[in-house]
Amino acid sequence: MILMTDIFELARKALKYTEEAGADEAEIFCIKGRSITIDVQRDEIDFARESLLSGIGVRAIVNGAVGFSSTNDASRVKEACVLAVRSARVRGKDPQWSGLPERKKPSVVRDIFDRRLDDIEIEACIDHTMEMIEGTKSIPSVVPTSGHFSCASSTQLILNSHGVEVEEPETSIQASADTVAKNSEISTASEFDLSRKLDIDFRAIGTRASLLASRSLNGVRAKTGDTAVLLEPMAFADILENTLLSSLNADNVQKGRSSLIGKLNKMIAAEALSLTDDGTLPAGIGTASTDDEGTPSKRNEIVKDGTLLSFLYDCYTAGKEKRESTGNAIRSSFTSTPSIGIRNLIINHPSCDIIADTREGVIINTVIGAHTANPISGDFSVEARNSFMIRDGEVGSPIKSMMLSGNIFDMLQGIDGAGKDVRKVGNIITPTVRVSKMRVVG
Repeated sequence: MILMTDIFELARKALKYTEEAGADEAEIFCIKGRSITIDVQRDEIDFARESLLSGIGVRAIVNGAVGFSSTNDASRVKEACVLAVRSARVRGKDPQWSGLPERKKPSVVRDIFDRRLDDIEIEACIDHTMEMIEGTKSIPSVVPTSGHFSCASSTQLILNSHGVEVEEPETSIQASADTVAKNSEISTASEFDLSRKLDIDFRAIGTRASLLASRSLNGVRAKTGDTAVLLEPMAFADILENTLLSSLNADNVQKGRSSLIGKLNKMIAAEALSLTDDGTLPAGIGTASTDDEGTPSKRNEIVKDGTLLSFLYDCYTAGKEKRESTGNAIRSSFTSTPSIGIRNLIINHPSCDIIADTREGVIINTVIGAHTANPISGDFSVEARNSFMIRDGEVGSPIKSMMLSGNIFDMLQGIDGAGKDVRKVGNIITPTVRVSKMRVVG
């Protein structure tokens, strides 16, 4: 592994190596950091591990063709640069390539780095995990089944041959708990929280998971039919991620793989609904001063008052349309090239006391199976979990088992209310939303 103290120096050398190997343009993506991971089985720590991470990813462009290589071995950095250039030459010319980003001033962002997380020791992480376990044991007849804790502190460096040089530290922490409640029946539930700062109430995560499992016992059967459906943040975010986001991807639009082709500047959602993708959101999980190509982060209005205003672009797809990137190039690690993704997708709708405002319907906490949705058509069929009846503005009996089916574009047009419970679910920020009519199968 590359030594942490040497990696940024090597990254700057790698840029020269790639250009000397024959690249017309070159980009180096470099990261160094550490993480702590803890797994829980039942009410005990199963394992706790601290890991160091460092590595370099190299993109080389020759005649518009992109080659890529990566390494975490200091002795093979130059070799990786040469391999990236060779890979580009093999692929042949791409006349649609318009170039890597030019150097621009990065955006100013805040609250994405916490010194306490950077300095945290594994013993403190174990203590926080135990707090969560104690929370799961706070409700009678409920026991924890599993849990997870992780935190990370890292710094990434982006360099390219046009003078882009962005170095930025960041931190993150997350924890989750799974529980089971038992009497004559069995009910399960899970909860989580995540943040850029050490401000999570770990005990509350466990308590909420156990309380939800307990409340979900002794469920009744829902009637099959059309009814108002309230989707809590985790359920709504899961459906959005697996249906809508693919159609907002400019690469999919350009390749004919989106249901939103030809819908720009047209109504695709309820008039009161707006979606904004904001790479500069304070403390956002997807916040950074630039995207992972070095394009300054932006606040992009995707849907405003129900009207589709923009797709999500990286440098390549933006160049094909002779427009600016929206700053939506993201990477999963130094071992992969950038792809298009959301930064912080914010769902906005006028809020109300949404449960009290609902005469009859169902409210759904989470869904299972959203990953099986059709990402082009937007059709989905999911199992609703930890769901409850709503009668006369009050939450009633838990629902034993229920399927929910629909289409994301019909669902967006049917949203007629939103709660005040705005929550971060990864990098989707949403309240509970109400869809006036959806098909449920009991």
